[in-house]
Amino acid sequence: MKIVKKIRKKRRKLIRRFFKSPIKKRLAQYSKTHPRFRKCWKKVLYTKRRVYYWWRCLGVTPDEKTVVFNSFNGKTYGCSPKAVYEYMLRQDEFKDWTFIWAFKNATKHRFLEENPNTIVVKQTARVYEKKLARAKYWVTNYRVPDHIWPRKDQVYVQCWHGTPLKRLGYDLENSENAIDSIADIRKKYAIDAAKFNYILSPSGFASEKFISAWNLKETGMEDKVMEIGYPRNDFLINHTPEDIRMIKERLEIPEDKKVILYAPTWRDNQHEAGTGFTYDLNVDFDALREELGDEYVILFRVHYLVASKFSFDDYEGFIYNVSSYDDINHLYLIADLLITDYSSVFFDYGILKKPMLFYMYDLEDYKDSIRGFYFGIDKLPGRIITEEKELPDAIRDSIDNFVYDEKYREFNETFSNREDGQASRRFVDWVFRGKKG
Repeated sequence: MKIVKKIRKKRRKLIRRFFKSPIKKRLAQYSKTHPRFRKCWKKVLYTKRRVYYWWRCLGVTPDEKTVVFNSFNGKTYGCSPKAVYEYMLRQDEFKDWTFIWAFKNATKHRFLEENPNTIVVKQTARVYEKKLARAKYWVTNYRVPDHIWPRKDQVYVQCWHGTPLKRLGYDLENSENAIDSIADIRKKYAIDAAKFNYILSPSGFASEKFISAWNLKETGMEDKVMEIGYPRNDFLINHTPEDIRMIKERLEIPEDKKVILYAPTWRDNQHEAGTGFTYDLNVDFDALREELGDEYVILFRVHYLVASKFSFDDYEGFIYNVSSYDDINHLYLIADLLITDYSSVFFDYGILKKPMLFYMYDLEDYKDSIRGFYFGIDKLPGRIITEEKELPDAIRDSIDNFVYDEKYREFNETFSNREDGQASRRFVDWVFRGKKG
């Protein structure tokens, strides 16, 4: 018997050593440029991870009063998971509940443990998966890994992270995603739809697109859509002037400068093996500083998938790199103008009824070749430019001559009609109190 145990132990060590070795890394690199091998390699990894997760769940009964929160795959403390968590902290009925937050950088977020019954863990497979296995509720705005499946007595809420302009999942007609084919993407959405109990929606428009993107109608799962608004947007409606003052003070933004929030999205087809997703700026910040530096500052926030690619040390005092700032709502509040392209940030920013500008230098390529849009860009409540040289004048004009007009009102009524500052309450009513509607 002892000999058998030793053999098993040795075998487990060899397996772990292989999956943590340089060989694994080289195979992963090779898989990025060889599609057939990639499929086989994914199957191997999936099987290994699925077995590990099954083992971690074995004999575990989820605790009825434990919630695991996750935002952008452990990268931030923000979005709707944050809003739901903070709402629950304020309710007496949840005083004896346990709240678990998982982060890539747990040390940065240890301050959360000052809150009652809150545990912060590093998002490693062993730790994170054990917490998921023991929690009744999972609240996240990002897909959980394919090998992780909730059991029938667990509740997984997919908060998602925005109203879609770009086509998603089953709605993709063509794609130049550098990693996955359309078939691969649809498979991921199908797996996620089979897992989650609910998916959040801020409007009838979003509900319709989520149903089609996750193929919920064809699979008889339309009732999973929870059209209650995004809890994260409650703060945009309920904030105070003091909140704005404190955020500016924290970021050391000069009071005499107008604030531009520049938040472009990533491009699915900009990817380098061994590097990951990249992004070409197509903005001459030197020229902008010369034109606008006396009157404006820029908060630069790139998509989280490529946030680590930039450094703006040469633009101190003019550009503030806020890509790693957890809560983008804070940036919306202090901005006098939003500049974006195809990112869904403008849907939430529009709730504040402030000016926005769309810089779409690759518009024709993006809408026809990369993703495709759910609606015509003529509905966007702001000026659209495609030439870099237009930026300085367009920025001044967008701020100085802004009017909240009928087009802007119709935009908000279409895309944010459930946003009234009470979405967090409705979320908790629906998921935790059993009061749907």
